Amino acid sequence: MTLHIGIVACSSEGAALCYRTICAEGAQFLGAHGHPEISMHTPPLAEYVKCLDRDDWRGVGELMLASAQKLAAIGADFLICPDNTIHQALPHIEMRLPLPWLHIAEIAASEAVARSYRRLGLLGTRWLVESEVYPEKLRAKGVAFLRPGVDERAEINRIIMDELVCAVFKPGATAYLQRVIARMKNEGCEAVVLGCTELPLIIGDSNSPLPTLDSTCLLARAALRRAVEGNPN
Repeated sequence: MTLHIGIVACSSEGAALCYRTICAEGAQFLGAHGHPEISMHTPPLAEYVKCLDRDDWRGVGELMLASAQKLAAIGADFLICPDNTIHQALPHIEMRLPLPWLHIAEIAASEAVARSYRRLGLLGTRWLVESEVYPEKLRAKGVAFLRPGVDERAEINRIIMDELVCAVFKPGATAYLQRVIARMKNEGCEAVVLGCTELPLIIGDSNSPLPTLDSTCLLARAALRRAVEGNPN
């Protein structure tokens, strides 16, 4: 039996990219036009941003939990969240989650090991790169990492929150990310984690100075495999 995927969404652009990836790649497992049943829920992004701006991670967690409960109520078998940043709130709610949760950073870290990467650059919002969401998972697998500098964090955060989540894609933003990744390459990174759901909209293997670990795509593919295999855990 193919399982029902529940998407705990945050920003529309990233969630839509994850959803489209599952749908587009489902055919390779389920035949033409085939994909698992998928449901998605998100409150207004503004509600998340209010919590983020005041570092209210319990509040972020409660928003995530409310989505999770609604998805469970309509029949989802397991949950994913294609937003890296809000995974920082997961410890506040994980004991109350109604369904199994597929962790985006765990999937990306496992992919890094599978590709034999030993040192990664980490890109994402300021909240994400200053958190332990990725470092915890990477350290557990023996993978070193490099965070952006303070000024780089601020500018990447601005690009994500002021442009990408609003579907604004500027060549200057791509060029800036390329410069940051090039610096990380010079400092010994072998690949870069796109630890923001929207980053793949402007940067990827085709235009990055380093190979990329696209967290959005990796999560979508992992969810698709789990759904097809019929094992929610």
